[in-house]
Amino acid sequence: MDAAFTEEQHEIRRTLRELLLKRCGPDEVKAAVRTPAGYDTQLWQQLAGRLGLPGLALPTAYGGVGCGPTELALACEETGRAVLPSPLMATAALAAPLILALGSERQRTALLPALAAGELTATLAVPGGRLATALALTGPNDGGWAGGGRAGGIQARRAAQEGEAVPSKNGGRPGGGGWRLYGEAGQVLNGHTAEVLVVAAHTGGFAKGRTLLFLVRAAAGGGEARSGAAPGVPGLLRTRQTALDETRPQARLELRDVPAELLGEGDGDEAAVAGALAATGVTAAAALAAEAVGAADTALARTVAHVQQREQFGRPIGSFQAVQHRLADLYVRLQAARSAAYYAAWSAGRGPSAPGGAAGPYGAAEPGVGALALAQALESLRAVAAEAVQLHGGIGFTWEHEAHLYFKRAACDELLLGPVHRLRARAAEEAGLFPDGAEEPSGAGKPGGSGEPAGAPGRTAAVEV
Repeated sequence: MDAAFTEEQHEIRRTLRELLLKRCGPDEVKAAVRTPAGYDTQLWQQLAGRLGLPGLALPTAYGGVGCGPTELALACEETGRAVLPSPLMATAALAAPLILALGSERQRTALLPALAAGELTATLAVPGGRLATALALTGPNDGGWAGGGRAGGIQARRAAQEGEAVPSKNGGRPGGGGWRLYGEAGQVLNGHTAEVLVVAAHTGGFAKGRTLLFLVRAAAGGGEARSGAAPGVPGLLRTRQTALDETRPQARLELRDVPAELLGEGDGDEAAVAGALAATGVTAAAALAAEAVGAADTALARTVAHVQQREQFGRPIGSFQAVQHRLADLYVRLQAARSAAYYAAWSAGRGPSAPGGAAGPYGAAEPGVGALALAQALESLRAVAAEAVQLHGGIGFTWEHEAHLYFKRAACDELLLGPVHRLRARAAEEAGLFPDGAEEPSGAGKPGGSGEPAGAPGRTAAVEV
């Protein structure tokens, strides 16, 4: 194993870092998040056109760059340094891998080149705020997390060509006509702007229920598609939610008999869906871990620069041994998290080759490596961000200070794919560290398939505007 980065990988980092240093400072970030889209659309087009950022891990046969999860993680590390608000995570780490893994040739050809070029953005919509469960990061994803045939979640039913419902007698398997989706999902990354929605829905009722993925083609572009009902998509209402971390825009989707298309061919295979979601979870965890490492690195660097300049008792506060020890501990944690994130990305890309030379969607990652790396990175970012606020003194406690960009990112990332203790418990379970029937820590792995106690309410990282 050669752990050194290639010249191409170094070039990706250098080019992206130089561009973001010019275009994505703290003031630019704060201005971008207050736009209707929640990010700088011109900068996104430049990143897509100049660097091919959204298609970095897609095969060249579908318009991508032909790299893999390692290059995507390196790019995310640089975007994390700038706390870049963009649809990169939703498009490149969540939706595109699922379309590549499960989509028919027609669906791949129609969608992936446009996603790779930045002409379209996409996201994954999971009901109940159970994105981490769906990706098998905090528990097994073989349960009824998409609705389970009960009230709530998102339900899919078969409909005739003219839109009339057709009774299902085969567990939701196709019998002619299209699909209709009914339900709602909150905390959907970039859900108010994405032109392609990959929606997880339950079909077939309770007895013969299955969880499958569906494509909803929302309107491409236009102000009306950015907020409220999307033109051309009857029954779809998208509402941007107020989130603690404004750089990670989220939305609530309401679907009322929304026309949809099954992702893939034939009847739909629930086992294949679960496998693709789990493989995507490893890649997404590695990308998010690398992004957290980049954010922590910049926060630590700025804190070190501050303590070298800020004087107290006639000397820089960075000269005090207690401050030096705190910063040294943060540096060690950061480097450990970086190593874990790199290893998780490398492990996710060891799968069979896909057309065009890129790593295939079903990476043969080591059990639990993605969840463990993400847990390490989230803890490191949380510790660095907290110390950054503390060591900046009184100015660090002002809400407008740039240190709070990293503090908010640390808090919301853990709500997005955490919490940390469940990530570690899942990693230990996958690695076989606990014998069958042994009690797992922190209540992880309880009945329900989500690692949450029965009847516990879902975590909330955003509220409706």
